[in-house]
Amino acid sequence: MHNRPKRLIWVMLAGNLLGAVITQLYFSFIDYAPRSSTRGLSWPEIVFFVLGFAFVGGVGFIAGRRWARPVSDAGLRDPSAVTPLARRRALLLPYALAGFTAIGWVMAGLVWGVLWQIIAGRFAVMVSVRQIVGITFIAGTVTTAFIFLAVERRWRPTLARLFPEGGADAVAGVPRFPVRARLLLIFVVTSLVPLLVLGMLAYTRAAALVGAERAAADALVGNLLVLIIFLLVVGAAAAIGLSVFVSASVAEPLGAVQAAMGEVERGNLDARCAVVTNDEIGAVAEGFNRMVRGLRERERLRETFGQYVSPEIRDEILAGRVALDGSLAEVTILFADLRDFTAWVEVSDPREVLRDLNAYFTAMEGALRRHGGLVLQYIGDEIEVVFGAPVPALTHADMAVAAALEMRRRLAEWNDQRTRLGKPAIRHGIGIHTGMVIAGNIGSKDRRSYALVGDPVNLASRIQGITKEFGADILISGETRKRLTEPVQLVTLPAVRVKGRTEEVEVYGLA
Repeated sequence: MHNRPKRLIWVMLAGNLLGAVITQLYFSFIDYAPRSSTRGLSWPEIVFFVLGFAFVGGVGFIAGRRWARPVSDAGLRDPSAVTPLARRRALLLPYALAGFTAIGWVMAGLVWGVLWQIIAGRFAVMVSVRQIVGITFIAGTVTTAFIFLAVERRWRPTLARLFPEGGADAVAGVPRFPVRARLLLIFVVTSLVPLLVLGMLAYTRAAALVGAERAAADALVGNLLVLIIFLLVVGAAAAIGLSVFVSASVAEPLGAVQAAMGEVERGNLDARCAVVTNDEIGAVAEGFNRMVRGLRERERLRETFGQYVSPEIRDEILAGRVALDGSLAEVTILFADLRDFTAWVEVSDPREVLRDLNAYFTAMEGALRRHGGLVLQYIGDEIEVVFGAPVPALTHADMAVAAALEMRRRLAEWNDQRTRLGKPAIRHGIGIHTGMVIAGNIGSKDRRSYALVGDPVNLASRIQGITKEFGADILISGETRKRLTEPVQLVTLPAVRVKGRTEEVEVYGLA
């Protein structure tokens, strides 16, 4: 279940309470010289601590809730209803809560370093400065870093819901926290701050040892040892905790990208990465999602293209191994046309005609594609097909004849089904011719199609037209017969003269 801003505000309060308790214990039992000459906590100090934290924490809680109000629960349930302001506030939430934490520690430094010293009647400038520095700059810095990293990590699943399509880096007014800066900050907090504190303690204790009596000197050395052990324990815990947070903030989203890459490698193109930051890692996740969208679009293109050509031809074209800018090639062209189509349309319901026509085309195209044919276009009830282009094939004539024979068989099976349903049988005529054509992309700059140009195209269409004269369903030209390498049963027919040609054309029927 996703986090709500209110829950993260409680995380902020809990983290600050832990930091305040450790700081209070440090100044009361470990390094008590800045606050008094006695070790321990008095009841007035405990009451003042509770009231002071309640005041500072209450101010931070109210400010945090008011600031996060645009990121409403309703908006979290319905990300589409989230306003641009809410999206910006959602991205800024870790920064805002860390900022409220930093302000709270500044207030705590003033309350304990000034106000309490005045109430206790022992105000001293150097003592107050030392306590303010210890509370605000030492404890406050570490706690603020903890709050930022903890809130950011717990808030990431919600950010993924608010930005399902990414775009976090496009939101204006949101700072980027690069990975390099993140690592540098943790290095400063976990390395330089403890060294600075140890250095200051060593110097102050060494200065106090000058001229001190033996008993006092022994006490100072013993106290310094306790200070070092305390700082090592707390520093190590802080360093480990902050390192775990910052490493998780980098490793988890990168692990998600790696897992998504594994899904894509296994063929799952619906895989995506949640974009949970606006830094370099978020950019990597968004880039991965864009890449997968591109792969999905390419796969859709591949599948769509595969509806027009056979898978083998599709793969050759998409791989760039086929030139589509025009080339001279010997091919075999097939035209198929329905008989008495006009009369059928006049006596039939248009919707039924369209359904039957689509069913016929589906059956015929299955036969054509099975034998390597490329359907160039559907012209009303006519089909134009080429064999041997755009992918060259030495046996293009055999492929065309085999496709025509299978079209005959499939039409007979389809007519048997129609007859059982009480529908009339449908007949068609097929003409096949082989010759040299120019094959390539033809059209305007906005719309193109793969087409053939040359007299063999017209002749193939004419041969299809004369199937009616011979009462045959499949006719092939003499040129196609010459290119056949497989034996087929042919019926020799008288040579005919077709429209647009002066010479007679040699034709054969397929038995």
